[in-house]
Amino acid sequence: MTSKTTIDATTFKVATREQWDKSASGWNDNGGLIRTWLHLPTDAMLVMADLRPGMRVLDVAAGAGDQSLDIAERVGASGSVLATDISPSILACARANAAAQGHRNIETCVADAEDLGVEDASFEAAICRLGLMLLPDPGRGLAEMHRALRPGGKASTMVFSSPDRNPCLGILVSTAMKYAGFPPRDPYQPGGLMSLGKPGLIDKLFCAAGFCEVSTTKVAAPMRLPSLGHYLHFIRTSASPILQIIAGMDDGKKSAVWAEIEDRLGEFNTPDGWIGPNELLLTVGQR
Repeated sequence: MTSKTTIDATTFKVATREQWDKSASGWNDNGGLIRTWLHLPTDAMLVMADLRPGMRVLDVAAGAGDQSLDIAERVGASGSVLATDISPSILACARANAAAQGHRNIETCVADAEDLGVEDASFEAAICRLGLMLLPDPGRGLAEMHRALRPGGKASTMVFSSPDRNPCLGILVSTAMKYAGFPPRDPYQPGGLMSLGKPGLIDKLFCAAGFCEVSTTKVAAPMRLPSLGHYLHFIRTSASPILQIIAGMDDGKKSAVWAEIEDRLGEFNTPDGWIGPNELLLTVGQR
């Protein structure tokens, strides 16, 4: 059986902020790997948002700002991007990356995705890449994006689909939960990596938030790496949702977690390296 527990949103957000502050540099250091992995799905997500030169775009849960750079390219010098995130440390990485790439049209703001603090109807498009599913109340997050958009503006999001299409994530979460002493988690529990993968759920949330012309596309996004060791390094240095589960364990349990994860993920070794299956949902809606 799987368990579904009630989340205390305040406690959850404090823990999320703290863990992403700790993982910020690791996530940023893996920027090249992440960009290669998500480049094509990100392009598709931005096309769905119908970005054009001169637009003002809201980037929610922007992280280290990889997609913010792509948005800035599309809207050009006459447009602008506001990158928000709950973690000050990871937004510092986003600012540094924007400066390094010479983008003067990217601003950052520490903000809770469920309470952005931006003016009503002040953006022409809104983006959220792999952040919406980590919110305690994703419907509230979508309502905030809807509120921030001008009439006719589009919101486009990327989340993981169902557990059967993302087996590596399932292995990571289930193994960490087992050693943490928790019963198996309902994969669709709010705040989890695959919480919005239930068929039809994200479309319903978009519609409930007030969006029209909602559509979702499934996109395969396998992670291809030279070896399993490369994936484990990525997870151990930057995968905040997993690290958050094991943070309180002693060193012995942590070692056992990583040993079992390595053993189970070995099934995805191939003659051409390690290939981890992933499937994403790209959703768009219009205000």
